[in-house]
Amino acid sequence: TAIGILLTLLSVLLFTQVFGLSSVAQVILGKGNSGQYLSINLAFGIGATLGIYAAGGVSGGHLNAAITITQCILGNISGTALLAYITGQFLGSFMAAATVFAVYYDAIYHYTNGSLTVSGPTATAMIFSTYPAPNVSLQGAFFTEFTATVMLVLGVLVIHDEKNNAAIKGAQPMLTGVLVLGIGLGMGLNTGYAINPSRDLPPRIFTAIAGWGMDVFTGDHSWWWVPVTAPVLGCLAGVLIYKLCIDFHNHPAHETEHEKEQAGMETS
Repeated sequence: TAIGILLTLLSVLLFTQVFGLSSVAQVILGKGNSGQYLSINLAFGIGATLGIYAAGGVSGGHLNAAITITQCILGNISGTALLAYITGQFLGSFMAAATVFAVYYDAIYHYTNGSLTVSGPTATAMIFSTYPAPNVSLQGAFFTEFTATVMLVLGVLVIHDEKNNAAIKGAQPMLTGVLVLGIGLGMGLNTGYAINPSRDLPPRIFTAIAGWGMDVFTGDHSWWWVPVTAPVLGCLAGVLIYKLCIDFHNHPAHETEHEKEQAGMETS
């Protein structure tokens, strides 16, 4: 049911996001003594893996609003399911931000002397949501998010496509986690690789409420809309590229054998 999907995704996103957000908190608040950029990549990869294992049976591992919207546009899920998926994703992600804030409340206030800011030497808003690097233009940042999401979707399709050389079912979540890790290792410098509206927007709303204020939306040339729109467009482009370059040319061996048998029977 829609309610079941919503509750599952709420709990799973809460669980998944806590890994990633808390790793960022630990690196920033520990001033580099409690982890580095690599530990953030690993934590997001672990979170994605466990989240897909946990939610796979109920929702097929829908943890990304961009992928969910794409599936709806392609007609694979209904509008009701889309609403349930995205509501569950957003509530879970919001709760995860609140949880990490509670866990690191003392450390955040010690680090900032009680001044919660989006920029400056003791900025902490980036613990919860992504912000572009200072030397990156808005267009460059948009293209980075778009391209990183194309890579995500191509990877997910390669891992899951039964007509192609798909991974065995039990290994798919782990490989998807490795895929997220790979994107972080190679494409995180410009924007912090949101690649998922559900990962970025709900924690941003939380920070606006929790004391960072509307700077989280107005900062960096109103950056907030880029991690919402670029992943959706990247998802659609990724599916199109996969269809054009791989799927349409793919004739699995067993289908070819079946066609030969049919031809043989017709000849007989």
